[in-house]
Amino acid sequence: MVEKELVLISHGTMAEGLKASAELIMGEQEHLHTVCLLPDEGPEDFKKKFIAEIAGMNLEDVTVFADLMGGTPANVVSQMIMGGQSIQLISGMNLPLVIEWLNSQMNGNESDYITAGKAGMVNITQMLANMKK
Repeated sequence: MVEKELVLISHGTMAEGLKASAELIMGEQEHLHTVCLLPDEGPEDFKKKFIAEIAGMNLEDVTVFADLMGGTPANVVSQMIMGGQSIQLISGMNLPLVIEWLNSQMNGNESDYITAGKAGMVNITQMLANMKK
């Protein structure tokens, strides 16, 4: 089985926190990486850190989850894709998205992890109110 890599990218340390939460649930993940844009850094700093993180990886086996479409981390990777790099980039990352991706890799199955990420967004208050009716 081809070992795929998942890189979480974010403003601040959100990516590191999401990785820690995913590993709390799923156990340590060798193929889960993070790159964070810190307050004193700019796009070039982030790009250097991202390139260092993916060095040696087969880019066709790299998926990147970004916190926000249109933000610096996603824009830097988008520019790399527009420059010809074969990287899968998804924005709007959340814990259900990451867990579904990890599950699919652990089980060797293809998964619609984007749908799982969207399905993880639930207005629980409204759901509970509807249950009372």
